[in-house]
Amino acid sequence: MTALAEEIARVYSTPAVVIDLDKVEANIARLQAVCDAKGVANRPHIKTHKSPELARLQVEAGARGITCQKLGEAEIMADGGIDDIMISYNILGEEKLGRLGALQRRVRMIVAADNPVTIAGLPKAAEIAGRNLEVVVECDTGRKRAGVETPGEAVELAKLIAGSKGLTFAGFLMYPPEDGWERTQIFLDTANAGLREAGLEAGIVSTGGSPNIPNIGKLKGATEHRAGTSIFNDRMQVAAGVATLEDCALSVYATVVSRAGPERGILDSGSKTLTSDTGGLDGHGYILEYPAARIAKFAEEHGFLDLAASNERPNVGEVVRIIPNHVCVVVNMVDRLITVRGDKLIGEIPVAARGKLT
Repeated sequence: MTALAEEIARVYSTPAVVIDLDKVEANIARLQAVCDAKGVANRPHIKTHKSPELARLQVEAGARGITCQKLGEAEIMADGGIDDIMISYNILGEEKLGRLGALQRRVRMIVAADNPVTIAGLPKAAEIAGRNLEVVVECDTGRKRAGVETPGEAVELAKLIAGSKGLTFAGFLMYPPEDGWERTQIFLDTANAGLREAGLEAGIVSTGGSPNIPNIGKLKGATEHRAGTSIFNDRMQVAAGVATLEDCALSVYATVVSRAGPERGILDSGSKTLTSDTGGLDGHGYILEYPAARIAKFAEEHGFLDLAASNERPNVGEVVRIIPNHVCVVVNMVDRLITVRGDKLIGEIPVAARGKLT
């Protein structure tokens, strides 16, 4: 157990979610350098860190603005001084439209839509704001999440936006599958041809995803990229080949609280800390000190260790560091991120937008 682990356990107790600011800054700089080299603006997604303080670091490093998934996140970011915000999600309902209008009065807002019902409500927000609202059409090119599935649908929605009072058609939002950039190019080229016939132009073509960082610059016509997880990285990004364990800036410090059998143990970090999202990986995290150990299953406050394959085994009271499978959901479980630089404890950063589900 390192001296830093002992200090964190003494000052904060465990489980503790810890970020290394040196690695955070290196990850921010690395993404910004890729975007700059490819001539694509960086619009990082804050759903990973949920912190205006970290968002400001990204903007200061060169990011054009930020991406949020929910209005509540955007409100926190605007309160924190961020003034160029995209919400990459359909916004529906009178209450949300009122909040969107209030935000649009304060900062530049761009919102996504993939259906006429969403678009029909957005003029209300523009009316409240007293100025036009920029809208991008979300397009699905193979991920099968949100988004229209054909270029023709995308063009029709663009025309609907352009013809709606108080709305400005701003462009397209995409999240291509990692192996789907060729068909995304075909989709975009076809949609752009339809826009030209309609006298419209996509000023924004926004692509997304940390696993897609190696693909930045491959889509001709793309203007910006949205990556979230890359600020911290996690076991999923390592498995995807876009990060190394050394690039993982966030770890969960957990204490071994039981060793009731020679090949098993219990951590004080269960589903309420590391979450049950496996990300399709084996086990629920990577223990840096014991890489052959598995976090095999969870109860709410128990992490069940399988030590059968591990020659070295932890003792009761030992603090270990875990790289989560999916860091975004882990951050949303805690009120603060403890900060370090190397082996020095620095302080903490509030997770200000935690739990903003609407």
